[in-house]
Order: sequence, then C-alpha cells, then structure tokens
Amino acid sequence: MDAVVMAGGMGRRLGLEEKPLTMLCGRPMISYVLSALTGSKNIGSIFVATSPGVKSTNLWLSDFIKSHRSVGMIRTEGEGFVNDMASAVERAGIGGQVLITMADLPLITPQLIDRIIERYREVNSPALSVHMRLEVFTRLGIRPDTVFHKNGGFIVPCGINILSADRIREEQEDYNLILDDEELALNVNTKAELAVCERYLREKSAGLSYNEIRK
Repeated sequence: MDAVVMAGGMGRRLGLEEKPLTMLCGRPMISYVLSALTGSKNIGSIFVATSPGVKSTNLWLSDFIKSHRSVGMIRTEGEGFVNDMASAVERAGIGGQVLITMADLPLITPQLIDRIIERYREVNSPALSVHMRLEVFTRLGIRPDTVFHKNGGFIVPCGINILSADRIREEQEDYNLILDDEELALNVNTKAELAVCERYLREKSAGLSYNEIRK
C-alpha cells in the first residue's frame, strides 16, 4: 500500500513558519513520520504533499529523497486539505488503497502503521479512519480540537486514514478504528504539545509510560 504524507501546513500556533520542519530533539518533525513509514513492512511508495507556502520544506525534501528511493514529493496548489490530498493521490498515480497521514504525528511507529493496515484488511469497508478514545486525551491533559460521539462514547480523529485511491474525490464509507495507543494522542500544534513529545522521546528508552513522562 502506498502512502501520502500531508506536509503543506504552516506552524503559526507553534510560532513557526513551517510545521513539517519543526525541530524535535534535533530532527525535523516530518523525519519521524517518514522513518515510521519507511520502516513499515506494509508500505510501498511514499509521497509527500507540500504546498507553495512551505518552500523550506520543499528544499529539505528535495535533498531527503536523494537518499530514499521510496519517497517522492508532490507539490499541490495549497487550496485546502481535501483538494490537496486528492490532487496528490491523483498526481502520484496511486491505485487501490492509499494511507493518508499528517506530517505532525512524530510519535507514530512502523508497528502502529502495520497494525492499522492489517486491521483494514480484516474489515469489510471501503475506507478506514483511525480514532482514539477521548479518555486517553483527558488522562494526558490534552484538549483535542475535534470530538465525535460514537456508540455512547466520544472519540477523536488521529489524522490517519486509509481510502480507495480510485474514488479519492468521493465520500467513502469508513470503518472507525478506535485505538488507545498514547503515541497517537499528539499531533503537534502547540509548543506545549511539542514539549511533551520531546520529553517522551528522551525518556522512551527508560521504559516510562507517556503519562509518567508528563509528570
């Protein structure tokens, strides 16, 4: 399955010009997402969708793809997330299913991506969207921007979807995959969320839980 990384966003809430290049423990945030995708056993080609507003990201990617043959770059018009995503899938020539993810999910891992794809293959649905239970965010002291009501509880979209590339401009019935993995709780939009990610990465080798790291 091929993947598209949406990397055309700005970092105004972070006080930065380009969110994908936000430095996290000495590395651009987008590099964590690309490492997770290239390490997945279920991902083939990776296409990074950028916009005219992220010129430095374009330059960084131009250099990155020289040593990563599975990664390419698609420049979109910057006309909104949905249109840019659809345009990127079409220009990449992707067929079948495609995994869409954001460039601001630095804590995702190859194992998480593989679990999501393998679950998609088990369900009878054209598309899949990944969500987390609101309780996970509440426990971690994070207030998500978007919350949905589902089966008597509340869930939060994580910014990872699997869609049919052949119907990319159509509304697709999706299976809501609800996970509890704390690594998915942070798509970095604020300096506070960035600080939590930094603490997480520094303490990861110590075997602490995400909640313990926040203390």
